[in-house]
Amino acid sequence: QVQVIESGGGLVQAGGSLRLSCAASGRTFSSAIMGWFRQAPGKEREFVANIFWTTGSTSYADSVKGRFTISRDNAKNTVYLQMNSLSVDDTAVYYCAAGRIATPASRFYDYWGQGTQVTVSS
Repeated sequence: QVQVIESGGGLVQAGGSLRLSCAASGRTFSSAIMGWFRQAPGKEREFVANIFWTTGSTSYADSVKGRFTISRDNAKNTVYLQMNSLSVDDTAVYYCAAGRIATPASRFYDYWGQGTQVTVSS
């Protein structure tokens, strides 16, 4: 079992920045990759970014490329999502998840956090 807890969400104006954190605990060695997903009201959950614990290799959705940066601190078992140049379209509940393979498909992620709300005002 892997426990995942997100933090750092909030309200920000368009053009602003936020940093989300995701703390993982438990059998984290069983999950090679950590991902961020988001779900806006009335929309399906979508992939945002992922990162390998070991290599730090990353992947991003086209919609956030160049604005968001995913990183990890192995010593703290924590993954971060730095979000810059936020727009109202980034408003969503952001979820962190632990998975075994590098894929944007949410069904391959086994452990999920409760989510943290990010609201961007115009």
